[in-house]
Amino acid sequence: MSTHYFRFTRRGAVNPQRAPLLERLLARADGSSAVTDWRVDAFRLIAPPMTSMPAVGAAALYADMGTVDGAWVFLATPVHYVAEMSNVRLPADGILSLRQSEADALAADFNRVWDDAGIRLLAGRRADLYCVVDDELDVTTHDPAEALDRRIEDYLPAGAAAPRLRRLMSETEMWLFEHAVNRSRDANAEDTINGLWLWGGGCALASLPPVDGWTAGDDPFFNAFAARPQSSAGAVSGVMVTAAEPGSAEWRDIESRWLERSLADLRSGRIARLDLSAGSRCFRVGARWNWRRWRRDRPWWEHFA
Repeated sequence: MSTHYFRFTRRGAVNPQRAPLLERLLARADGSSAVTDWRVDAFRLIAPPMTSMPAVGAAALYADMGTVDGAWVFLATPVHYVAEMSNVRLPADGILSLRQSEADALAADFNRVWDDAGIRLLAGRRADLYCVVDDELDVTTHDPAEALDRRIEDYLPAGAAAPRLRRLMSETEMWLFEHAVNRSRDANAEDTINGLWLWGGGCALASLPPVDGWTAGDDPFFNAFAARPQSSAGAVSGVMVTAAEPGSAEWRDIESRWLERSLADLRSGRIARLDLSAGSRCFRVGARWNWRRWRRDRPWWEHFA
C-alpha cells in the first residue's frame, strides 16, 4: 500500500504558532524513528525497487538545464553567515533567495574570476545556482537547512577533497565581499550574500531515474521529478516538501490543499500510512490514528526538539 510523505522545515521562529491538526496527528502516531537522510527515505517510497538515487545537485541541474559538460555537480546555495565571538553561525533566516538577474550576474562574474580553474557556476531558470566541477570529488556535504541556527563548523565538507571545497567556499566569501550584487542588496536593506554553500554533490546525469509516485513543494531534489508524467494523489505514494512554518498562514494553505487531502485518503484506505518528517525524526501515522483520543496534544515543535 502507498504512503504520503510530508517533510517540513522549521526555521526557528521566535514565536512559533500552534498547528492543531498537525499536533493531533503527531500525538496519535503509531511511532517515530530517527532519520539519517530524509530524502533517501522519501525517495524509496516513489522509486521502483533497486533504483539508485541520484545526487541532489545533479538531479536538480538535469531537470533545470539537461545534460551539461562536467563530472560533478553541487548546489551553490546563497547564505548569510553571522560571525560571533568564537564561531560562525548560519542564522534561522540565513538561507537566501536570489532574483534571476542576481543569479545571472553572479554566475557570469564567477566564471570570469575562476576561468580555466576546472570549475564554473551556472544560473538556472529559477535563479538557482549550480557549481559544476570537471573531475569527481571524494567529499561529503550537508544540506544548509541542517545548519540553520547552528555553528557551521560541524556541517562543513568532509572527506579527501574537503580541503579543496572548503578553500573554494572561503575564496567565494572574499569574492562576494563588496560585490556589485551585494552593494545593490545592501542599498535595498536586504541581507547580503557572504557565502555560497556547496552541497548535494554527485556525478552529473545524462537522465533521471524513473519514479512511480508524485512530488510537490519546495525541495530542489524532488522538484526535479515534479514535472514528469505521473499521478498526483490518491492511492499512489507521494512526497510533499514545504518550508512553511506550521501554524503560519502559508502552512494553513498547505494543510488545506495537501495534508487534509492525504488524511482523507488515509481514512478511506486509499493509502496505508502518512509520514510526517522534520529535523531528524519521522512520525508514522496509520489508519487507526484517531482511535488514540486519550493522547494529549502538545506543541508540534516539542515532538522535534
